[in-house]
Amino acid sequence: MRLRKGDRHRLPDPRRRLRRALATVPLVMIVLITAADLLSPSYVHFEPLLVAAPAVTASFAGPWFTAGVAVIALAAELFINVQNDFRITPDEQSGLIGSAVVSTFIVLFTLVRSRQLTHARSVAAAVQNALLQPVPSRLGPLALASVYLAAEAEARIGGDVYAASHTRGATRLIIGDVRGKGLPAISEAVSLLGAFRELARRHAGLPELVADLEDSLSFNQAQAEASDPGRPETAESFVTAAVLDIPDAEPTVNVVNCGHPPPLLLRGGRVIPLDTGQPALPLGLGSLLEQNHVPGTFPFEAGDLLLLYTDGAIEARDAAGAFYPLADRVAAWTDEEPSALLDRICHDLLAHVGGRLGDDAALIAVRRLPDPAT
Repeated sequence: MRLRKGDRHRLPDPRRRLRRALATVPLVMIVLITAADLLSPSYVHFEPLLVAAPAVTASFAGPWFTAGVAVIALAAELFINVQNDFRITPDEQSGLIGSAVVSTFIVLFTLVRSRQLTHARSVAAAVQNALLQPVPSRLGPLALASVYLAAEAEARIGGDVYAASHTRGATRLIIGDVRGKGLPAISEAVSLLGAFRELARRHAGLPELVADLEDSLSFNQAQAEASDPGRPETAESFVTAAVLDIPDAEPTVNVVNCGHPPPLLLRGGRVIPLDTGQPALPLGLGSLLEQNHVPGTFPFEAGDLLLLYTDGAIEARDAAGAFYPLADRVAAWTDEEPSALLDRICHDLLAHVGGRLGDDAALIAVRRLPDPAT
């Protein structure tokens, strides 16, 4: 499951309220200009200013609403002319035609821009779907669900990544947060996920997998730096990540934490952070210090839930500046199925922040299913 900004209709959205407020601006302009013209001396004319209403509307609305405002503005101009002279003079006819032509061009411009934005969004959505494929609902003895909450309504490609792969009697998971900006960050996300999907099925050991992910990311950074020396985005970029290995036949989970918030184990109303002690450096910074990537091993029994998340979930603030208490909230939902758990978290998280996140957030929930033979 992946929840995008468009799926937040159940909760108040500040941007939606802002759009509704902006929609009143051109209508108020039309009323004020019309009233000012009718109340002014006959030699003072304000009706040419009415063309500003559709121009202002085009800055935030689509072609249909802009066209509606343009029609209302032309009707107001016609009404002013009739009220002032009880007839339409040739000069006033020319003014009406000029306003109609300008309004038509404004609407056409808005239509072209809207189509370009629609195309750009569809391309970005296709890239996002290829980049962040939903985790399978079932891998071996595990039930899984994933969710991605984008902070920006227009942004389809974010900095959080996740993936899952089942191989050689185990399930491998990764969740990470790319700490860069713009296209370099997207490039790193693509590189990391591609390397994980390829390497996860080849390695028997989790430390070797993480070491190869580090090598792959470092190579990608070196290539980016070589193609554009001195680019600050490349120097600042790294990835915090948690990489997990869950054996099919053993009630355990192995975790290598590379500077990422620890996964949470949910069991019988308790929430247990899977703290590996001293975490490794984030991926992409391994050259700064020799790394051994020793995994931590924790019990993960039938019925247990694992929750993986990025810091966009735990650093989300409410109006008073309080962080979202993820661990406290999920303690009441430890019996939920993975998809239901993520539904609860998403709606509770968005309610906490008033409908708008300050940073992208990704979550994966994993439950170990009972052995059918028992």
